Amino acid sequence: MRGEPPGNARPGGRKRRPRKRGKSRPQSGSGTAALSPISTPGARRAGARADTPVYAAVDLGSNNCRLLIARPRKHGQFRVIDSFSRIVRLGEGVAASGMLSPAAIERTVRALKICAARIAAAKATHVQAIATEACRRAGNADLLRARVLAETGLSLEIVSVDEEAALAATGCAPLIGKRYGGALVFDIGGGSTEVIWIRRENGVCHVLHAESLPVGVVGLAERRDGARDRAFFDTVLAEMTDRFAKVRARLEQGRTFAEEDHHLLGTSGTVTTLAGIALGLPRYIRSRVDGSWHTSARLLAVTDDLLALDPAARARLGCVGKERADLIVPGCAIFSAIYATWPCAELRVADRGLREGMLRRMMNKTNAAA
Repeated sequence: MRGEPPGNARPGGRKRRPRKRGKSRPQSGSGTAALSPISTPGARRAGARADTPVYAAVDLGSNNCRLLIARPRKHGQFRVIDSFSRIVRLGEGVAASGMLSPAAIERTVRALKICAARIAAAKATHVQAIATEACRRAGNADLLRARVLAETGLSLEIVSVDEEAALAATGCAPLIGKRYGGALVFDIGGGSTEVIWIRRENGVCHVLHAESLPVGVVGLAERRDGARDRAFFDTVLAEMTDRFAKVRARLEQGRTFAEEDHHLLGTSGTVTTLAGIALGLPRYIRSRVDGSWHTSARLLAVTDDLLALDPAARARLGCVGKERADLIVPGCAIFSAIYATWPCAELRVADRGLREGMLRRMMNKTNAAA
């Protein structure tokens, strides 16, 4: 059962208390922006009123294309009625060429056609589609946007790093443990990695610092071509530890990040995969992973286990698969560097993020206009 970990709780049999997702200059933001709490999506509901608005959020990242469709419920909650995710590797080759490749564009347009069909089938009344790091960096991103609009009807918005961080924070804030004063949220993406410091004061979550580094698993896998072995892992770990040390120095200007009062909160394919393996799942099950608690030491041990396997053996793991087999090692190196920089004992996993933040924003805007 998932829930808040007792002070002495650890994975692996001990009980938990039941419950009551190029070297360009780093971009960052800080302040005390308050976050509206977002609901935990529930199961589908039959017989919803025909006049209830339907919201759809599309998140086009450097590696994945994701869709979430939901209906609002009472007390600021929502109920998911459809979802979709497909690996498209839009950012493939962007770090080297500065352009989206024709093959990546084709894969992405095909996935977005599926999204558009599901949005139409759900009769969505409010739709937002965003693109992140790959499109921010690519010189031909407007070509993709034009094709997507013409072939799917979706208007693709390329969001800034600050907006991306704010959406991720809004989507993940409900998973900050009640026993903690805050969390270090991280999102290891295909083309970038976001780090967000959230503190809770008087029941309200505030973003104190948000920063995005233009380094993700796809770019690292391409830039460091060769065996995904311990030597590769150690090289990436050293590079990312150095980068994150500079992030922490900026984050702590005028204040101190206390590990004992915070936990890590990870949302990415890397950390959800590690969690699935740690839970012993033969295949990935979102309902088991989202919101699950782990010790950081347990997920680091899973990382060591993965490094001991050859690429074929990693691909055979149900929670990894062929599509992620070459990306999991650089992802593990980034995660290990995050822990080395912010060594919080506990970690919570979020299979949520931008899409949930987008839904919350759209619903709040509708309510404000009513």
